[in-house]
Amino acid sequence: MVTIRLSRRGAKRAPFYQIVVTDSRARRDSGYIERIGFFNPVARGQEIPMQIDLARVDHWLERGASTSERVGRLIKEHRKQVAAAG
Repeated sequence: MVTIRLSRRGAKRAPFYQIVVTDSRARRDSGYIERIGFFNPVARGQEIPMQIDLARVDHWLERGASTSERVGRLIKEHRKQVAAAG
């Protein structure tokens, strides 16, 4: 089964997550099928806290991919921001 989930990057005490499409059996930070965005929980100033390619998310969801709980909330939040901005 294919899952859309977070993959951790960044340094100690400075987390940075990639939002990736991967096989659900794979380890958290192992290889992935496609990178579709990122999430920076400690963004400050001009840094972008989140970027997600919603077209690719929809593509994978149509093909049966599931999302982790956290990524599902991030996608929902990002859709609200996009709708409010445009």
